Amino acid sequence: MEEDKTLESKYIQQHLANERTYLAWVRTSIAIIGIGFLASSLHFNNIRLVSEIADTIAVFVSIFSLLVGLIILSFATVHYFTVRKNINSQTFASADKLIKVSTTIIFLIFLLLGLYLISILF
Repeated sequence: MEEDKTLESKYIQQHLANERTYLAWVRTSIAIIGIGFLASSLHFNNIRLVSEIADTIAVFVSIFSLLVGLIILSFATVHYFTVRKNINSQTFASADKLIKVSTTIIFLIFLLLGLYLISILF
């Protein structure tokens, strides 16, 4: 216990930065979930432009955003504890997979939103 306390206090700035990064990922996952709810609420509150394709896309964007937000939150939590362990053992390596996957998924969500907008306009 005393050894863990010493390791933690030895790298205070790195641990605080790790916590800030984790909180940024939490905000990102909440924003992604919010985009899904926004898409579905905007769609279903605008009754005059309803079509079956737009309904399907709006529901798919909502469900996809919810799942992606929860997955990002899960990965961020695992990543936080991995980085915490690596900081204490001085074996830290920056994460590139989480960034690449998140960017790709966010791009897909915006692509779906664009498809949705095209479907309600035509």
